[in-house]
Amino acid sequence: MAEASATLRFVRMSPRKARPVVDLIRGCPVNDALALLKFTPRAAARVVQKVLLSAVANGQQAGKEIGDVDELRVSQAYVDVGPTLKRFQPRAQGRAFSIHKRMSHITIAVAPVEAKAKKKAKD
Repeated sequence: MAEASATLRFVRMSPRKARPVVDLIRGCPVNDALALLKFTPRAAARVVQKVLLSAVANGQQAGKEIGDVDELRVSQAYVDVGPTLKRFQPRAQGRAFSIHKRMSHITIAVAPVEAKAKKKAKD
């Protein structure tokens, strides 16, 4: 079975904030996932939408038989933790608090919808 994927690495977004958006679209048909992302009021939704469109475009490249967009679903979608930028915020009386600017790696894979297996009739 053909599968196409796209990965966006080193996104300056916390994985904790990106995961709920990715969880929304996992297992959905691509058209439904795009509609969900369009109306999701989160900054991560725009980034995930771009990765999803990239995965669909990767599947339509020459040499891959992935099919029409209407027949695709999100087979895999996950967010991994990227590197963390560590910064210091000066505070009162010579102290410094650490600030962690987190990064994410977002991966989405699309695959054709499998035909439902026919039930075997009892003899």
